[in-house]
Amino acid sequence: MLQVHDLTLRYPNGTLALTRFNIAVGAGELVIVLGGNGSGKTTLLRCICRTLAPSAGEVRVNGIDLAPLGGERLRRARLELAMISQHASLVRRRSVLANVATGALGRLGGLWTALGGLPARELAAAHGHLVEVGLGHLAHQRASTLSGGQAQRVAIARALAQNPRVLLADEPIASLDPEAAEEIMRLLRRLAVEANLAVLCVLHQVDLAYKYADRLVGIRDGAMAFDLPRAELSRETVRQLYLSKAA
Repeated sequence: MLQVHDLTLRYPNGTLALTRFNIAVGAGELVIVLGGNGSGKTTLLRCICRTLAPSAGEVRVNGIDLAPLGGERLRRARLELAMISQHASLVRRRSVLANVATGALGRLGGLWTALGGLPARELAAAHGHLVEVGLGHLAHQRASTLSGGQAQRVAIARALAQNPRVLLADEPIASLDPEAAEEIMRLLRRLAVEANLAVLCVLHQVDLAYKYADRLVGIRDGAMAFDLPRAELSRETVRQLYLSKAA
């Protein structure tokens, strides 16, 4: 579903942010990326979804390489990817349902996007996605009334409204309390299996990564440190990932 081959990013000043990075995530799989601050985790996701243009390498989603694309071809191909970030970034004055429905705008384009309107079938689908994340009963509530965990679930429902094949999550539980964080990770695990999505998630919480991931990927200084099933990855290997160079 998602195949990244030799992905490299060199900034104009010569700094290498990613070095020949390789990763694959299949449908139904949750892969979690671990690494210290500044290791390249978010840069990796941004290169995959092409908000950053890689210097070299391939990013294949459902067999199509996004790396060389631009303009309308890139926009259409990128619809196969949906991103969830640390902050839900909902429009607080609008209803929960309206926030979810905006996830469909990229697929519809044209006049619908320009006017911010949606066909009735998309509103019905948006409600279905809310039910999928356990919040159907809050459809007509204002987004400003939600808890942090509820807001993040709405953001996930909004991503689902895009009808992606690949779900990228960049620190989706960083600002949540432990109970809400568990809810989000259980949801991502369930969506990978039941919706047959390829889910690639960046986390700092090692215990939750071990609990929910199919595979754990380590990144250090923009390079692959390991890519192993959780049962084969020792805690010591993970600990080494976070040690400073000076240590």
